[in-house]
Amino acid sequence: MSVIYVLLVISLTVAIGFFIAFIISVRSGQYDDSYTPSVRMLFEDEVIKDTSTSESKEKSNNPSNKN
Repeated sequence: MSVIYVLLVISLTVAIGFFIAFIISVRSGQYDDSYTPSVRMLFEDEVIKDTSTSESKEKSNNPSNKN
C-alpha cells in the first residue's frame, strides 16, 4: 500500500516539474508565432459580394414582378 503513495508523490513531482517547464517556456516566448501572420497575409482571399444572385432570387420569389 505504501508503494501507491510513493508512486503518487513521484508522479505529482514529475507533473509539477513539467508544468513549471511549460510556464517558463511560454513566458520566454518559445511558443510565439511570428512567421504565420506574415504568410497568412499572402493567402487571404478578398470577399466579393455577389449581389446578382440575391437580386435574381428576390425577383423569382416576388410574384408581382412579371418579366
